[in-house]
Amino acid sequence: MKNKLCGIGEALIDFIPEVKGQRLKDVPSFTRVAGGAPANVVGAVSKLGIPSKFLTKLGDDPFGDYIVDVLEEAGIDISNIERDKEGETALAFVSLASDGNRDFKFYRKNSADLRYSAKDIPKDVLNDCGMIHFCSVDLVESPMKEAHKKLIEMAVEENVLVSFDPNLRFSLWDDLNELRKTVNEFIPMADIVKISDDELEFITGHTTIQDAVPEILKKGRCKYVIYTKGKDGAQIYTKDGMTSAPGFKVEVRDTTGAGDAFIGAFLYCLLRDEVKDLEDVSFDTLREYLVFANGYGAYTTTKEGALAAMADREEMELWMEE
Repeated sequence: MKNKLCGIGEALIDFIPEVKGQRLKDVPSFTRVAGGAPANVVGAVSKLGIPSKFLTKLGDDPFGDYIVDVLEEAGIDISNIERDKEGETALAFVSLASDGNRDFKFYRKNSADLRYSAKDIPKDVLNDCGMIHFCSVDLVESPMKEAHKKLIEMAVEENVLVSFDPNLRFSLWDDLNELRKTVNEFIPMADIVKISDDELEFITGHTTIQDAVPEILKKGRCKYVIYTKGKDGAQIYTKDGMTSAPGFKVEVRDTTGAGDAFIGAFLYCLLRDEVKDLEDVSFDTLREYLVFANGYGAYTTTKEGALAAMADREEMELWMEE
């Protein structure tokens, strides 16, 4: 079956504060967890029952060893992860406000993932895949940006769906105009584009999703625009209209990885049902997917960390029933 997800991009270590509500400079101690948005998305799909794969390069260091162990434990195929003696595994220190929202400080000036190149991608890597997924952190000018273009090109040639969640991290870009330009360069390459309410105006120049959607859908390949609003739920737009699903009210401990969990759960539904033509899926079915994805994202916020907080299919079914 060609229904695996192939993710590409950064995998890193998130250092989560053990005490909330403090500025980063005042946090006395941290807990180490494996993260990185595209790795989290692939992990969500794998934990829900579709073993998937990830393309990246990690430093040949103890942090890289730890990430490999965590990804493998989540069910991710790690056979395509390269190790690098010249670069280092990226680190991110996270400050959590009392409401669970985050601030980041990244350490990735010599990050190994940015050294992953088009020639590192195996020719047969998509043979068992129904979809690829990527984000924007690793789209800075680097060999890794060219690797993304190559994988997208391969996906289009092999009729593999392409999913893009910009997942903006402003502090990683010296020039925010370059970030905006790069995101808008890659949006037309994707069949599925996820944008959050706090990213919309920066990316599109529009303050309402209704104004932004027609422009996105008429460019390139895009079939779905998924608009996420945190606790207020999510909407999905196609050329034929829109459907939505409300959010879940939960006691939030940590929002790290919630958006990744959401899109991972949504992509899992498409892969589970072996959807080949996105335009064939009914709005009733899309709404069911959104409900499940909202629930999965909400569940993740009730625990600390990203990948470590994500449920397997059995846990999720029990939680949704309750």
